[in-house]
Amino acid sequence: QVELVESGGGLVQAGGSLRLSCAASGRFFSITTMGWYRQAPGNQRELVAAITGGGSTNYTHSVKGRFTISRDNAKNTVYLQMNSLEPEDTAVYYCNANIIISLLRREVTWGKGTQVTVAS
Repeated sequence: QVELVESGGGLVQAGGSLRLSCAASGRFFSITTMGWYRQAPGNQRELVAAITGGGSTNYTHSVKGRFTISRDNAKNTVYLQMNSLEPEDTAVYYCNANIIISLLRREVTWGKGTQVTVAS
C-alpha cells in the first residue's frame, strides 16, 4: 500500500512563506506526475501545481510567480515553496501522485492534507 504524507502547513502572515513537503512510502515501481491541490471551505478542490517525472511543471494562474513546485525523485518527495502568501491561499493542501505499482497496475493516491492559513 502506498502512502503520501504531507508536512509544512501552518499559520503565516500575509506576505510570508511556507514550504510544503509530501513523501511517498510503500512498495511501488515509480511515480509519474505529482501535484498539489487545495480546497477552501465551500469551494471545490482545485489543482495548484503539478510536476511530471521529467520535471515539467504547470501552475494555476493565481499562484504563478509566487509558488514553485519541485521534486526529489530519489526521495520520492514533492515540494511546494509558497512565497508572497495571500489570505486567498488559505485552504487545506493535498498532495497527489500517479503511482506505477507494477507494469499492470497504476494508482492515483492522495495525502490526508495539511492546513495552510494566511492571516491578513
